[in-house]
Amino acid sequence: MHVLIPAAGSGSRMKAGRNKLLIELEGESLIFWTIKSILSASLVSWVGIIGQPNDKEELLKSVKNFSNKIKWINGGDTRQKSVFNGLNSLPSTAEKVLIHDGARCLIGPDLINKCASELEQNDAVILATKVTDTIKIVDNRGYVKETPNRQNLWAAQTPQGFLVKRLRKAHEMAIEKNWTVTDDASLFEMLNWQVKIIEGNSSNIKITSPLDLKIAKLFLKDS
Repeated sequence: MHVLIPAAGSGSRMKAGRNKLLIELEGESLIFWTIKSILSASLVSWVGIIGQPNDKEELLKSVKNFSNKIKWINGGDTRQKSVFNGLNSLPSTAEKVLIHDGARCLIGPDLINKCASELEQNDAVILATKVTDTIKIVDNRGYVKETPNRQNLWAAQTPQGFLVKRLRKAHEMAIEKNWTVTDDASLFEMLNWQVKIIEGNSSNIKITSPLDLKIAKLFLKDS
């Protein structure tokens, strides 16, 4: 299985002043923990990091002994463009790909393998968790319009997995139609292509704030 890791986080909400994946968690960078988990998954055979050229040296240095097992790919000015660059940098033999946010550093190897296995029967899969909060849809004046049934609501995570040919086609169509999305599964949805949900867990958080970092430390200590 081939894995692409978008790793161009600016760290603005973390007030880091640099790529947030270089922030330390229990003595190692966030990207170190992400790479360690991914390379621990038995079904993973190839990993590419997509980042900005000015971050390359520091990011690869921070993953230490793993750096020789990783391909560096220069990203674009948006996540969407970066993933497209990543797809075009995959080996020609790659048929399936997992895309995983570099800031989700607590992903378990078992969930990575599960996503990879589900691609045997599906063109697209995403890890997600059931929403437990009551969600309100609000208008542009700040008034509640409706309350959707939370039984049908899931919070998307990563990895998200795809057949390479299908995802590349979806990105090409997005360029043609000038679509902008925040995750790759959204492209499949816009094209009415099926995406299978795989239930994840609450520890697979995305590090976006100082509070997330504190929570991640607790998860790591308990693991």
